[in-house]
Amino acid sequence: MDLQASGPPSDSPAAEAWRQQAITWRNRVLLLLDHLPLPVALCDADGVIFLANPAMAAEWGMLSGQMIGRNALDFFHPRAGTQLHPISEAVRLRRRARYPVEVTWFTSSGVERYGEMDIDPVSDAPDAPLALMLLLKVGGERAEAPTADAADHAKVSAVEARILALTAAGETTARIAKTVGLTVDGINYHLTRLSQRWGVRGKAALVARGYALGVLDSTAWPPAPAGPRSPGEKPHAL
Repeated sequence: MDLQASGPPSDSPAAEAWRQQAITWRNRVLLLLDHLPLPVALCDADGVIFLANPAMAAEWGMLSGQMIGRNALDFFHPRAGTQLHPISEAVRLRRRARYPVEVTWFTSSGVERYGEMDIDPVSDAPDAPLALMLLLKVGGERAEAPTADAADHAKVSAVEARILALTAAGETTARIAKTVGLTVDGINYHLTRLSQRWGVRGKAALVARGYALGVLDSTAWPPAPAGPRSPGEKPHAL
């Protein structure tokens, strides 16, 4: 709803009272979201989160404020990337409809969950920039795997090992994405999965864990994935 258009003129004596009323209603909506058991978040057209309720943040053992400024794709992985194309078109053409997207994600305890994310383009005025409202419906979680030992933790894909090595070398996410042929969101997804699998937070801890588990070659520089080498063979470069 366009509060400014439907309210009194800005120079009206009632303008300040109108603004206060708008603030009051905004605070009531935020309070309602805080108590809503359904995970809800709001992000801009690029997917950057600017509001998340506690139910959404709880999926990762986080506080609501810790999600602000992060991209929604840092947390969720669409089961089919093509599901996002209609949403991009809806934002471009200013269409308002509900778009269901099948997603998976990992909780703070490393459990993989799956469900459906309803994405609604919204705005508070006809000509205002569109935002995206995300409503998560949890479907369930994958069967829990047997307790993993260090050897299991060290099993990473070749892509994950290369991303980790480039991270250890201090490359930016954008440069890593260009090097391995993935999107920035794809790189963040792999780093998030490794962090949750190993129970660490931050790139420095992730790299340290990679060396401790033998995923990275402790004798190589530039950093490289560990792997069998013939006697006298030099560590391979990325």
